[in-house]
Amino acid sequence: MGQIGIPGLILILIVALVIFGPSKLPEIGKAVGSSLKEFKRAASGVMSDDSDEKKNIETKDKN
Repeated sequence: MGQIGIPGLILILIVALVIFGPSKLPEIGKAVGSSLKEFKRAASGVMSDDSDEKKNIETKDKN
């Protein structure tokens, strides 16, 4: 559950094409891609902050 197959992707593409038109579709794709890239960068930053904090706590516990 929660997975989108090939027919679902095709349906989404057709609906987006009808709603936005072929001229706007590349712009929307670029905006979604850059937003996803920024989200991944922020998420990895949060994860690295958490692991750094955990290492600092473990170091303090050993002393």
